[in-house]
Amino acid sequence: MNFELKSLDLAAAAALPCDALIVLVPTGFKPGKDALSALVAQALKAGDLESKPGKLLPLYRPAQAKCARALLVGAGDGSARQVRQAVTAAVGALRAGMPGVKKLALCFATPPGSGAVRAAVTAVADASYVYTTTKSKPEGRTIARVVVGLPQASASKAEFTQAVATVAGIEMAKEWANRPGNHATPTLLAQAARSLSRLPLISCQVLGPRDVEKLGMGSFMAVARGSEQPLRFIVLQYNGAAKAQAPTVLVGKGISFDSGGISMKPAAEMDEMKFDMAGAASVLGVFRALGELKPALNVVGLIPSCENMPDGRAVKPGDVVTSMSGQTIEILNTDAEGRLILCDALTYAERFKPRAVVDVATLTGACMVALGSVRSGLFASTDELANQLMAAGEAAQDLCWRLPLDEDYADGLKTNFADVANVGGRAGGAITAAKFLQRFAGKYPWAHLDIAGSAWKSGAAKGATGRPVGLLLDFLLTSHAAKPTVAKTRQRSRAA
Repeated sequence: MNFELKSLDLAAAAALPCDALIVLVPTGFKPGKDALSALVAQALKAGDLESKPGKLLPLYRPAQAKCARALLVGAGDGSARQVRQAVTAAVGALRAGMPGVKKLALCFATPPGSGAVRAAVTAVADASYVYTTTKSKPEGRTIARVVVGLPQASASKAEFTQAVATVAGIEMAKEWANRPGNHATPTLLAQAARSLSRLPLISCQVLGPRDVEKLGMGSFMAVARGSEQPLRFIVLQYNGAAKAQAPTVLVGKGISFDSGGISMKPAAEMDEMKFDMAGAASVLGVFRALGELKPALNVVGLIPSCENMPDGRAVKPGDVVTSMSGQTIEILNTDAEGRLILCDALTYAERFKPRAVVDVATLTGACMVALGSVRSGLFASTDELANQLMAAGEAAQDLCWRLPLDEDYADGLKTNFADVANVGGRAGGAITAAKFLQRFAGKYPWAHLDIAGSAWKSGAAKGATGRPVGLLLDFLLTSHAAKPTVAKTRQRSRAA
């Protein structure tokens, strides 16, 4: 999907030839002297159009515009959140009742608020996304080009540029998280990571079973033992700043399929365990976006990837393994495997002397119970890091919520047979999982994002969300005080 930013008032938008025109109308709209503004004002006055976000008035070949179809859409207070609601509703209506739209114009009737342009761009992409990779007769999205128009485009160039890059990253994350387990093995994930090294300033190294064994990653290797698919440890580096600048490290859980191992999951909905590498997919997506933006910062991405399967070699409940840190772990439940691969990656991260480490994982059903699908769970060792991530989530409309890390929660991980158990009791399961990881992240500021509830949707809308690519990208750019490169007003995305 290609995006283009233009300076357009309603009169100019009306003169733009396109298959469909979406006009975002906020509360307090004041019409100009042009015909389209007058039409909007008349519709509002008659009550046929409301400014409430998502309220629609469809028009077929309106005399006031050159478009084949138009949608007047209420945009509420014009905030990023309500603009996103409005655009999602509008694009959904286009897909349902106006098929065949290839060129779409999206116009703000008044100057947008902070973050509204980014919200509009990402909402268009999200609402029009279609997965096609494993379909024999794929019918992908029809919208190929989107012109985003607002009265003064120059004021929103940087925001627009970041939005287009975010879309590219989110769609790469969706692509890999949506693929079935046999089309997204650890080896294939490593190939996807290597493909990113074609982008500016990105390099990739892939470690195999022998390399991981030499590093002493006994916890990671234990999870991989039950699968015929060889594990991969992926190291991505984006070097956009001087070597002296400490990097931020992102760690993504890459369980490409999770059967639960010997502690087998119930059959119902087990197919959704292909999404258990959504953390890894989000790290790939962030690097995809960084390659587009080329900001002046350094970032490392670590992805431990394997399957969690049961066979004669699989790790058993009660087994004790030794992690890369030297700490021993009693594996009481083989379905709590994500923390076992992440802990070795967190130890590996020490060699980069990072300014901060953020791990991202579909880690616990307990977090899903606590927060549902609206917010990701956030745990952090410092208030500063937590506040940065919370603010980034708000700015990107990719929300998270901080949960506690009181030391008392670690009591449930005590065992008579090792330094630590991999699970506690049912109560506070998301927190005890985070406390487990914290044991391996004591040498740097650390945060953990539990995306078990936010990484994918179930039911009729089943599919990956691409979260938290937007949050992570905003965090990287703002915490490093780095701004994306702004070249020409016209920007194109090459989403995977």
